[in-house]
Amino acid sequence: MSGASRRRRVTSGDVAREAGVSRATVSYVLNDTPHQKISETTRERVREAVARLGYAPSAAARSLRKGRSDIVLGLLPDWPIEHVLGRLVQQLTSAFAEHGLTFLVHSAARPARPVREIWKALTPVAVLALDELPESEADAMRAAGIDVVMAVHGSGRGRNSPPLVSEEPIGAAQARHLAASHHRLGYACPDLAGLGVLARPRLDGVRRVCAELGLPEPDVRVIPFDPDGAAAAVKAWRAAEPRVTGICAFNDAVALSVLVALRSLGLRVPDDMAVIGVDDTPAAALAQPPLTTVARDADALARGLARRLVDALDGRRIPVDPLRDPLRVLVRTSA
Repeated sequence: MSGASRRRRVTSGDVAREAGVSRATVSYVLNDTPHQKISETTRERVREAVARLGYAPSAAARSLRKGRSDIVLGLLPDWPIEHVLGRLVQQLTSAFAEHGLTFLVHSAARPARPVREIWKALTPVAVLALDELPESEADAMRAAGIDVVMAVHGSGRGRNSPPLVSEEPIGAAQARHLAASHHRLGYACPDLAGLGVLARPRLDGVRRVCAELGLPEPDVRVIPFDPDGAAAAVKAWRAAEPRVTGICAFNDAVALSVLVALRSLGLRVPDDMAVIGVDDTPAAALAQPPLTTVARDADALARGLARRLVDALDGRRIPVDPLRDPLRVLVRTSA
């Protein structure tokens, strides 16, 4: 056979032969099984054999031993995986690891395999969808034996279940910051329909604050990621009656597009138009002028999501209200 042959997986039987003990002894040592009279010399011999052979217990074997899988399947929608989403995935991985769970992520970006094929192949103990999850899909997962199915932005836990995390306070925080010195606000939407599950509630937060303060309805514009399209939106805001002077942007990327458009039109920020973003991405502080933005605590958010999922696995009652999401407005020059 030409080329490198596929190496056979090392088994606990191989470790037993290498260490000169039974497979049961290997299992007792690796699982630290209590009430087993195994000398420290034997334990060390087993550990050395494991290291020499590079043995790692299979996921299936761990599942049989524990009575359930240790995998939490994270379902990512077809969103751009930028700084904030990437950081949340990292924090979720760490948060689940603290509970002895492995967080595996599947992205729906095409041409990905259908989600149903993935969870059927993995048989995870739980599924955490970052987007909305159709109840029919959640029902199929439960019928297949997946213990807990949750969706960060709604459904999955029961008919018409509310989101685990609310985006509405983000828009409200933006609007309150700008309303102190601006009497007509605009909202800059992303030019990507899939982000509507995030953009709609953020816009609702802006609308709510405007209504509470007696301000006009916010002027909503989609901001494409090209200079001419963004400039056209800025011109429309400037021509509105009353004129829009403060912009709540969906996120920092959209806010930066608005800043570029303002600069191309010779307008001053924040004198002619103020802009506030969301996410505190690295580019926000480097922008000209530096971008005022709403920052959320990704670590606290990840720990809260992990805690709720683990509580559900353990049969504890889960609160209906969304998680508390600590928000901070980082005030810079743009607003």
